[in-house]
Amino acid sequence: MTQTASRTRLPGAGVLSRQRSLDLLRNGNLLVVFLLLCVVAALLAPEFLTTRNIANLLQQSSLTGIVAIGMTLVILTAGIDLSVGSTAAFAGMLVAVLISDGVHPILAIVASLAAGAAAGAVMGGLSAYLALPAFMTTLAGLTSIRGLTYLLTDGTPAGGDLPEGFQLLGGGFIGHVPIVGLIFIGVTVIAALVLRGTTFGEYVYAVGSNREAARLSGLPVRAVTTAVFAISGLLAALAGVLLTSRLTIGQPTAFSGLELDAIAAVVLGGTNLFGGRGKVFGTFVAVLLLSVLKNLFNLVGLSSFFQMVVTGLILVAALILNRVLENRGDR
Repeated sequence: MTQTASRTRLPGAGVLSRQRSLDLLRNGNLLVVFLLLCVVAALLAPEFLTTRNIANLLQQSSLTGIVAIGMTLVILTAGIDLSVGSTAAFAGMLVAVLISDGVHPILAIVASLAAGAAAGAVMGGLSAYLALPAFMTTLAGLTSIRGLTYLLTDGTPAGGDLPEGFQLLGGGFIGHVPIVGLIFIGVTVIAALVLRGTTFGEYVYAVGSNREAARLSGLPVRAVTTAVFAISGLLAALAGVLLTSRLTIGQPTAFSGLELDAIAAVVLGGTNLFGGRGKVFGTFVAVLLLSVLKNLFNLVGLSSFFQMVVTGLILVAALILNRVLENRGDR
């Protein structure tokens, strides 16, 4: 009897073990690819592992990463935010204009972040409460907010003589670690804790998994949708402020195409483009992977045209791998 029971349990144990292996591979495959890429980069370009290059890599990737974390929340609810590049540029210009006009840097930063959050909330609210497609509302935001950015100074850069304390935010270091990199890590950790340890995080996943079922269950679907867009706008504005801090000047043309980089990192990180499944850790690793890839191409002197082709092929390959693993897991 014992032997028979043992035999009947084995298939279930095998299926469970296989499922766990697939989950581990699906969640960790990008990290493995990232580590292998770092090894390849170190072999092809010895200067890759220098402290200066690693610090520069983290500094360069952090702004896109901060925006991508906000984009992750939006996509988890089955939304999309095409306005993040324009919002970041507007906030960067706004903080430069306010400081140049004599506003205290802290107040200027708060005002710029609030403007980004408000812009996101408006677009999210239009999508949630008026049932407008998020693609269209944020596409309109992309155009109109970029126009407001140019109107601030008639299309000319602003600032140029910003306080040293403000400049430390985007260009300062603690030891060899850039402050902006620490901010990126902090934003990632906070977002991960919110998604996995709060009721709001549960609502985000529920809305993305099945919006109608979430509504019928009494969840505040429209409020959650508005909130994630507000967070996306806030983090985009933070990236804009940090760039102005680093450059010591506000550029109205900054962050062109940022929305595409952010979306690519989110999807490459394993977040389902149709919502309900994904983690900010995957986005974090994907941002670093794409940055290492660009850094390696520059170190070995690869043409920018080839960089675009190779990066695109790697993105497609990673997406195919994630889809294969998901399909096998579903079976």
